[in-house]
Amino acid sequence: MSEAAAGGAAAERDPGLQPERTRLAWRRTTLSGTVSAVLAVKTALHGGPTPLTLVACALCCALWLGFLSLAHHRIRTLTSSDTPRALTQGHATTAVLCTVALAVCGAALVF
Repeated sequence: MSEAAAGGAAAERDPGLQPERTRLAWRRTTLSGTVSAVLAVKTALHGGPTPLTLVACALCCALWLGFLSLAHHRIRTLTSSDTPRALTQGHATTAVLCTVALAVCGAALVF
């Protein structure tokens, strides 16, 4: 492909598609976190609640709420303007930590 054709394709690119894909990714991740939290609570309470499983359930719910809050903030930021701000390092780190901690907590409840 020639440079002129490549430049023309870049000029025609819709800048609104990337934020839309990012919003959809945040929503999918939030949905999978919701399913993980619900399954962790169901698993923990299946054999009868114990103090340890109740603490693990509360931790899973707190982590899920934290991630949900971050995702909602990011989705609102992406929809607020045509050129949304980049995700800050603090928000990205918190989202990763919530996701990993929720996965570890869910795995601990299963085993």
